[in-house]
Amino acid sequence: MRKIERRAAVCLLLSAALVLGTYIFSFLFFKDGGRWVSFAANRHLYNSSGELSVGQVLDRDGDLLSWVDASGRRVYYANTIVRKATLHTVGDTQGKIGSGALVAFADKLSGYNLITGAYTPLGEGNDLYLTIDAHLNYVAYQALNGRKGAVGVYNYKTGEMLCLLSSPAFDPADPPEIQEGDPQYDGVYVNRFLSGSFVPGSVFKTVTLSAAIEKLPDLFARTFTCTGSTLVGGEAVTCPSVHGEMDIYSAYSNSCNGVFAQLAAELGSNVMTSYTRKAGLTDTYKVSGLKTTSGRFQFSDCTENQLGWAGVGQYNDLLNPCSLMVYMGAIANGGKAAVPQLIYRTVTPLGIPASFYLPHKTGTLISSTTAETLSGMMARNVSEVYGSGRFPNMDICAKSGTAEVGGGKTPTSWFSGFLRNEDAPYAFAVVVEEGGSGSKTAGGVASSVLNALVNGD
Repeated sequence: MRKIERRAAVCLLLSAALVLGTYIFSFLFFKDGGRWVSFAANRHLYNSSGELSVGQVLDRDGDLLSWVDASGRRVYYANTIVRKATLHTVGDTQGKIGSGALVAFADKLSGYNLITGAYTPLGEGNDLYLTIDAHLNYVAYQALNGRKGAVGVYNYKTGEMLCLLSSPAFDPADPPEIQEGDPQYDGVYVNRFLSGSFVPGSVFKTVTLSAAIEKLPDLFARTFTCTGSTLVGGEAVTCPSVHGEMDIYSAYSNSCNGVFAQLAAELGSNVMTSYTRKAGLTDTYKVSGLKTTSGRFQFSDCTENQLGWAGVGQYNDLLNPCSLMVYMGAIANGGKAAVPQLIYRTVTPLGIPASFYLPHKTGTLISSTTAETLSGMMARNVSEVYGSGRFPNMDICAKSGTAEVGGGKTPTSWFSGFLRNEDAPYAFAVVVEEGGSGSKTAGGVASSVLNALVNGD
C-alpha cells in the first residue's frame, strides 16, 4: 500500500511539473517567441550570408531605407550619407548594431505572429516604418561633421523619435574592416544616444535649480557674487569667467559654477539624490523595447566641495542623452512626457496594419509649477545668451553644457531643451564628444536639425 502511495505521489509531482513547465513554456513562447524565431541561424529568415532576407525598413515618410533585392540580398538607400546617418536605427547586415531594426525588430520584419509563426501569407515579410525622418538624420550627421556624439529629437506628446543619430558610423552597404583600437571607429557599434553616458556639465544645473526652487524659499530674493572662484567646503569651485553680482536668473543664464555648487551644498546629498531620481536620470527607458542605459551620480560619501561639483554636473556625474531629452520633454509638458518610441507602424504585404503602437507616459518627473518657472528661465537663456536668431520661428527653451572630462581632452559639448510652439512639441538633446563650447558646438548641431524640422531648411 505504501509503495502505491509513493508511486502516486511521484506521479502527482511529475504531473505538477509538467503543468508548471507547460505554463512556463507557454508564457515564454508568448513573450519571446518572436525573438526565438529571429535567431540568425534560422535559414527561413536569413540567407547564407547571415542577412535578414525578409521585410523592408522605411522612415516615417515612406522612404525605403533597407529592403531585399531580387537575388535575396539585403540592400540600402542609394545615398551614402543617409546610409551612415541611419546606421544605428536601421542596422547592418551582420547584426553588429544591436539597436538597428534588422536585429531589434527582426520579428516584426519577418511578419511573425503566434498563429502562423514567421510565415506570412505571401512570404515576403512586413514593411516596418520607423518614426525617424531620414532627412533629419542626414542633417544631424552633416552637422556633427565627423565628430563623435549623439543627437535626439522627439515629440514629447506622442513619443515619436524624429531624429536619432549616433556617431561615428560606417556605410552598411560597404562596411570597412575595423581593426581593434582604431580611433576612427571607437564605439561604432554602440548607439550613443540610447546606450552612452557622458559627463553632463552645466545641463545638469537644471536639476539643481529645480530642487533649489522648491526647497529654498528665498531663492529669487537672493543675490550672488562671482569673482571667478568660490569657496565651497573650504575648497575652490572655479568659473571660466568673472560674472560679478547676479540674481538666480542671471546665475542660470551665465551658468555660474560657484552659485550652483553653493546651492547643491546647501541642499545636501539627500535632496540632490531625490531630485535626480525624480527627474528620471537614474532610470532606464524602453524605446520600443530598446533599453537605455541609466545615469550615475554620486552625492553621498563625498566632501562638501565634491557635492558642489556634482551639483554643477561634474565630479562623478554621468548622464544618458535619451534620459535628458525625456526630462526636457517633461518640463515642456507640465511634468510628464511621452516615453520615446522608434516604431511608427508595421504593415503586411497585403497592406493590412500588423501592429499598433500607442503612446504611454512617464511618471511625474517635475512639478507643473516648477516646470513653468524653469521654462521661462530656459527661454531667457536663449534670448540673452545663445541667440534667438539661431532658432527662427521657434519658441525655444534650452540649456547648454561644457563638461570637463580630464585627460587633456577638449570638453564634451551639450545642448538640450524643447520648443513651446503648439504645432512643434519637440524636445531634444545633443552631445558632442570633445566638442568644446556647448552653446557653440552642440547648439550649432541643434540649430541645424531644428531648422530643418521646423522651417524645412
